[in-house]
Amino acid sequence: MTAPLHPHRPAAGLIRTLRCLGRDQSGAALMEFAFTLPVLLIMIASGAEATNYITTRMRVSQLATRLADDAARMGNGSLLAAKTITEADINDLFVGANLQSGELALNTRGRVILSDLEPVANPNPTNRYKIVWQRCYGAKTSHASTYGQAGDTNLTGIGPAGRQITAQNDNATMFIEVYYEYQPLIAIGNLASIANFVEISSMAVRDRRDLSDDSAMGATSTHPNGIYKVAGVTASTCT
Repeated sequence: MTAPLHPHRPAAGLIRTLRCLGRDQSGAALMEFAFTLPVLLIMIASGAEATNYITTRMRVSQLATRLADDAARMGNGSLLAAKTITEADINDLFVGANLQSGELALNTRGRVILSDLEPVANPNPTNRYKIVWQRCYGAKTSHASTYGQAGDTNLTGIGPAGRQITAQNDNATMFIEVYYEYQPLIAIGNLASIANFVEISSMAVRDRRDLSDDSAMGATSTHPNGIYKVAGVTASTCT
C-alpha cells in the first residue's frame, strides 16, 4: 500500500530551498561589480577627459608661443637694411601654425589674432602704445580680440591687467591670441562650450623692421601700416 502524502512536506521543501538560496553567495561578487561598474566607468572617463583637456591646452599654449616667436622673426631684407614684412609672410605664418596644430585642426576649431603693438611716439615719454594692425586666421570668426582692436591708441599696454606687454622705442611687439574650441572625448551636457579657452603669448621683434606707413597715399599706397602688399595675395584681415 502506498503511504499517504504528508500535508506539510511541500512547505518544508520550499523552506529548505529558500534557506539554501539564502546561504548561496556565488553571485554576490557579480552583483557588487554590477553596482560599482557605473562609478568605475565614470572615474575612468573623467580621468581620460581631464588628461585630454590638459594636453590640448598645453599644446595650444606652445603653439601660441611658437606663433609669437615666428611673427617676431619674419621679414625680408639684408643686414644693412630694415626688414620688410608682407601680407604673404603673415599668411604663411598662419598656414604653418595650422600644419603644426595637426589633429587639433586650428583652422576649423580656433581663431588666431596677431596684433602689432608699437609706441605712440619715438621717443615715448608718456609710455603710451597703439595697435597699428591686426591679422586673423581660423573659422571661429565670432571670437574677437579680448585686448583691443586695430587703431586703438593711448594704451598702457596689451594683455591681461597686471601683466600687460609694451613695446620698445622704434620697435614693435607681436602679440598672439589663440582662441580654441575644445572637443571633449565624451560629449556630456555643455562641457564643450565651458572648456573653450584662450592662450596668449608675445615677443618683441628680433631684427630692425621697417615700420614706415604710407597709408596717406591712398590707392597708391604700397605698405599701409608697415605691411607691404603683394599682388594676388589677400590680407588675412579680422573683419
